Amino acid sequence: MTPKDRPWLIRTYAGHSTASASNALYRANLAKGQTGLSVAFDLPTQTGYDSDHVLARGEVGKVGVPVCHLGDMRALFADIPLDQMNTSMTINATAPWLLALYIAVAEEQGADIATLQGTVQNDLIKEYLSRGTYICPPAPSLKMIADVAEYCYTHVPKWNPMNVCSYHLQEAGATPEQELAFALATATAVLDALKPRIAPKDFPAVVGRISFFVNAGIRFVTEMCKMRAFVDLWDEICETRYGVTNPKYRRFRYGVQVNSLGLTEQQPENNVYRILIEMLAVTLSKKARARAVQLPAWNEALGLPRPWDQQWSMRMQQIMAFETDLLEFDDLFDGNPAVDAKVEALKNGARQELVQLDAMGGAIAAIDYMKAQLVTSNAERLGRIERGETVVVGVNKYQAGEPSPLMNGDGGIMVVDPAVEQDQIDRLNTWRNARASGDVQTALTNLRRAAAAGENIMPASIACARVGVTTGEWAAQMRAVHGEYRGPTGVSVSQSNMTEGLDELRDAVNTVSDQLGRRLKFLVGKPGLDGHSNGAEQIAVRARDCGMDIAYEGIRLTPEEIVQAAQKDAAHVVGLSILSGSHIPLVEDLMRRMQSENLGHIPVIVGGIIPDEDAERLRAMGIARVYTPKDFELNTIMLDIVTLATPQNVAAQ
Repeated sequence: MTPKDRPWLIRTYAGHSTASASNALYRANLAKGQTGLSVAFDLPTQTGYDSDHVLARGEVGKVGVPVCHLGDMRALFADIPLDQMNTSMTINATAPWLLALYIAVAEEQGADIATLQGTVQNDLIKEYLSRGTYICPPAPSLKMIADVAEYCYTHVPKWNPMNVCSYHLQEAGATPEQELAFALATATAVLDALKPRIAPKDFPAVVGRISFFVNAGIRFVTEMCKMRAFVDLWDEICETRYGVTNPKYRRFRYGVQVNSLGLTEQQPENNVYRILIEMLAVTLSKKARARAVQLPAWNEALGLPRPWDQQWSMRMQQIMAFETDLLEFDDLFDGNPAVDAKVEALKNGARQELVQLDAMGGAIAAIDYMKAQLVTSNAERLGRIERGETVVVGVNKYQAGEPSPLMNGDGGIMVVDPAVEQDQIDRLNTWRNARASGDVQTALTNLRRAAAAGENIMPASIACARVGVTTGEWAAQMRAVHGEYRGPTGVSVSQSNMTEGLDELRDAVNTVSDQLGRRLKFLVGKPGLDGHSNGAEQIAVRARDCGMDIAYEGIRLTPEEIVQAAQKDAAHVVGLSILSGSHIPLVEDLMRRMQSENLGHIPVIVGGIIPDEDAERLRAMGIARVYTPKDFELNTIMLDIVTLATPQNVAAQ
């Protein structure tokens, strides 16, 4: 009889408000049977700012936990023995720093850091392509990834120092072939950078510590075949490119969160079925089974899940792992001709893409190309939904339904108390005042020197953690040495050839432009630290293809910068995209600045994950239109922009 497989690590992706509140959530989830931790950090922490930085306003504790210093990390893991835990930290640009804090806390707990197990995502390339929490340019960022990997191999050998993340590639519209190729190209870029730093006899073991974090969408047969293709291609790359002979070190080790892109605001209870079906893609096939699974909650298209919502998703995993007989069988798909054919097709498509990326000089050199490809693929995906070629139940078909009883008095989501931000800032100031300033300055000087000299920054980062350096102070040294980076938007100024069905809209844009005396100018802005740029990119692309003169400078702008751009470009309409939940304070700031600069006549529209009561508040501030994920028909939004820009309508504002 086939021995029963061990279940995968069962996780929930969690963190919010404060370190102490998140700690309580972690301990509660562990008590409910969760077997590993997956930490979500807030956007200031991810982008290297302290909670009191101007860009952090409205973002503190919204999409994750704020960790500004060793005290926050202590509180986050209080009463959780780190030498007995497997912890995944979704952190990239500040990965060396958060790992340094984690190591420092483990040392305080008395742990032998060589026993620590877990993963730090540490994948900057996908940040340039899809998620947007990068800080420094690609080359020094790649060097920092290698620093973490080299340090972990020597000092924390059970730790996965780099988690190649194709998850957000699919969220940005990647086809399965693109997801395979772009992720594998990222992995080879890291290993190529690492190889000169590691003794040849040790390099296979370093290859064996590279892990992946993937996405599984609703087309679960294709997604299951994609995972089998990942297994084969990675084995092939490890053997032929890097000469790894031990099959153990060629194993494709991955964790997964199933698709959040496909979760719907309409009839959100249907998301439970979507999540379960998507989990099948990464659990059914023993050959390509995930080593760790975390599932979104049914209500994530609405806002932040509550503890009960996370518990429901965790129970789904536990029922699959412990009630079914899934783990008692060998691979269910070996020798299946349909599966084999699909896997080979995916592998061939990915290989062709990999050849092209190699010809460009690898993943770092091909960032602009990959970004443009993702924007194009996402535009095609959205077009299929709009045309009804791709059915999304409750969205473009079977829209009629009963109100969900799950949407109770709290709106079906958890709302972070706005007072959390000031409390976090107060604690931060107390922390700064209690430090030995001389020790802090010495540690920061040593860190900056190490970075400038090209040394491994991990030892200096851990020294900084021990003396109380903050996240913003650490990142400031990296910015000072390496500079900051503005990633490609992937949005060309030239119209695409995807203009079918836009004739009436283009005529309307031309008519209004004639009335305005120049081409209708539409400014798309991304205020705050939210790096989820997919929506903004697709709005800009569609507006461009409708004939509007668009301005889109990418992510991470202050309200002041957006107002200045509106004034300089003489915008007719301003559109804001905010998905982090910080829409109220950011819009308040922007609208106040618009009025003070005598730009109050310019219509402003806002899109994001915005509860109904917040939408009413935004309209009361003067926002002309509010769009949420249910507003998937981009042409309707385009028509609204044309209407708002029409001279008589502007005069009536």
